[in-house]
Amino acid sequence: MNRLEGKICIVTGAAQGIGRAIAELFAKEGAEMVFAADMQEAAYPEKNIRAVRLNTTDREGVNKLVADIVGEYSHIDVVVNNAGITRDALTPKMTEEQWNLVLDVNLKGPHYMAAAVGPVMMAQGGGSIVSISSIIGLYGNVGQVNYAATKSGIIAMSKCWTKEFSRKGAQVRANAVAPGFILTPILKSMPDEILDGMKNKTLFKKLGSPEDIANAVLFLAGDESRYMTGQVLEVSGGISL
Repeated sequence: MNRLEGKICIVTGAAQGIGRAIAELFAKEGAEMVFAADMQEAAYPEKNIRAVRLNTTDREGVNKLVADIVGEYSHIDVVVNNAGITRDALTPKMTEEQWNLVLDVNLKGPHYMAAAVGPVMMAQGGGSIVSISSIIGLYGNVGQVNYAATKSGIIAMSKCWTKEFSRKGAQVRANAVAPGFILTPILKSMPDEILDGMKNKTLFKKLGSPEDIANAVLFLAGDESRYMTGQVLEVSGGISL
């Protein structure tokens, strides 16, 4: 039995890396349609993945995407807030542009998506919002105060969403996944000595894969986690232990 049979899903930041792995896994697990939203163009061989151009900081664009999907399918079952960026600098050297850009993409984007899709899920009686946080949002990191603030904010917003959107008996869930060091295209471009340092911080002495995160997101998106909400699922190879 496919775990997302018949479900309509949105995945942001889906052109590559973790977002693409999520979209492809959702399609494999029987989703009726996965809307793979990204600012970059991407092609997918799967017939039940539809690429859409979207800037998640454009509230009107987010609202239009949600309205168009509801108009076509009448329901939205899963939303994955994955789109995010980094602009790293030590706190005294961080520019206004670096601070504002990261907060706009990493916080406004998920907020706009939840604001648009939350009422839809309430009206249909249920749904799952899964947002990608980070171990940096849980434990902090040097030179990433803006990123850490947003990824911690994702967790706080998820806890608010699950309380707001489950009112009146609606089974709307909001959870977060906190990845550790994952071998995405960004990490692949880093020097080996930096990657080795990341590996050595984990108990398993290896980096995670985008598929490791996709599997965690699938669990939170599907009915197997139907009694789980407002939680943070850390997928980090034991880096916090």
